[in-house]
Amino acid sequence: MPSFQISHALKQARSRYPEIPALEIRLLLQHLLKVDRAWLISHENNVLEASIHAEFQALLKRRSSGEPLAYIVGYREFYGLKLKVTPDTLIPRADTETLVEAALEKTGKQKCCRILDLGTGSGAIALAVARHRPQAHVLAVDVSEKALNVAYENAQMQNINNITFLQSDWFDALKGELFDVMVSNPPYIEENDPHLHQADLRFEPITALVSGKDGLKDLQVIIDSAKDHLKPYGWLMLEHGYNQARAVANLMREAGFAEVAHKYDLAGIERVTLGQWQ
Repeated sequence: MPSFQISHALKQARSRYPEIPALEIRLLLQHLLKVDRAWLISHENNVLEASIHAEFQALLKRRSSGEPLAYIVGYREFYGLKLKVTPDTLIPRADTETLVEAALEKTGKQKCCRILDLGTGSGAIALAVARHRPQAHVLAVDVSEKALNVAYENAQMQNINNITFLQSDWFDALKGELFDVMVSNPPYIEENDPHLHQADLRFEPITALVSGKDGLKDLQVIIDSAKDHLKPYGWLMLEHGYNQARAVANLMREAGFAEVAHKYDLAGIERVTLGQWQ
């Protein structure tokens, strides 16, 4: 097998796989070599071992087939945290940082409060909030035991201790529990949405994506049940689809929530709707 310098291997990969962004090609090689970008640049004339070059080609083929980069390398950056992800969890997205910001706005850094994250998945939201609100206690629940194992491992790796994990189908295991703030990024995609067959969504757990014919089934369940688990003047905050803000706001108002408002993501889309229980 011919030898390849790092610079040559990267150039060849960009030529052979133009559909893969150059940044992702570089990240795949950094992942294999366990190095950062600065090292890769300063050692571009190093020759790759034949076994590493073969592994690099295999990873490129996986990415070219559409497999998410996060699943290939096994992690995703989210709100300053490097989090493990697996096919048992959704891949944390930048849009969801809007939900973290909303939760932080309604809680003080020195305030002792209880925060619930429903459907925690990899633990991204719960861990980001817990890291920035060390006096709070965060309870993160998910129906999937495999997802909870990933979330727990992320908490251990990040050394975040003000968080507890519990297996529960939404509120089933939370009888009598009350919270100051409740957040969730639940399934909200319509079951026949064509996007489910495109890009990363093809590889992510369908149960964490789809919620009935109109995408509102789980959002409705959470809104209807949240009032039994919120303290007076507590906040419910929900991420939803780009076109669901009005529907979610209406559901909140119908359930008795006040101060209903929206938070916009970086693209200017109403990504989070929140309301206060009276």
